[in-house]
Amino acid sequence: MRALLSALLLVAAALPAWAESPPVAELRYWETRYHENAQKIDELRSALEQAAQKNPDLETLLALSQVCFMYGDVRAKTPEEKMEAYDRGRQIAKRAVELAPKSAPAQFWYGTNTGRWGQTKGVMRSLFLLPTVKGAMETALHLDPSYAPAYALGGSIYYAVPEFAGGDLDRSEALFRKGLELDPHYTNMRVGLARTLSKKGRTADARREAMAVLDETAPSNRADWIVKDVPLAKAILDQTTGRP
Repeated sequence: MRALLSALLLVAAALPAWAESPPVAELRYWETRYHENAQKIDELRSALEQAAQKNPDLETLLALSQVCFMYGDVRAKTPEEKMEAYDRGRQIAKRAVELAPKSAPAQFWYGTNTGRWGQTKGVMRSLFLLPTVKGAMETALHLDPSYAPAYALGGSIYYAVPEFAGGDLDRSEALFRKGLELDPHYTNMRVGLARTLSKKGRTADARREAMAVLDETAPSNRADWIVKDVPLAKAILDQTTGRP
């Protein structure tokens, strides 16, 4: 279960430029700096909830869905708190999809929050959500094949899902590698690739990717790199020590 949750520690790289309201602009600033003051996530979540009530436009809904995901990953302390955050994120993202069905970020945040919400409940109990998550991922890639976060989502889906339910490590590897072609500094993507290679028994390749995460000098999201990706890369190295 811990490996599954770690595999889907997906956080998007910088989203396309928006006509930003003050709370959205503040999120854009703090999304790569929250390691300096994690409590900002709480404040931004509250501010964006209020903003969404007053003016539920696409930019605000996407920002709120994103910060709900961030809260679930970084700030929530219990499974119940995490599920509440991811559930709220997927509800908001669904509204964004209804408002702008051709928005790749809207599809991505819907799939990502839905996937994480289901996984927090438990893999076998959430397989019924798989078509929804895969559909959102595939739609995002169809709408924008250059949208790197969707490849991270796709790679994580095929890594985490059991083979009998459609899991496919080769497809997982291919999606992670395509995403890294688009954004070589997307360290969570590289962590996903390392985990996939390790699961395939390619220990040396997995360790090489994990070391690349630790050696990264210009991560796309420094906060995610510090808070999530470096610890995960170190864990991969620890787990593969001594393996042939």
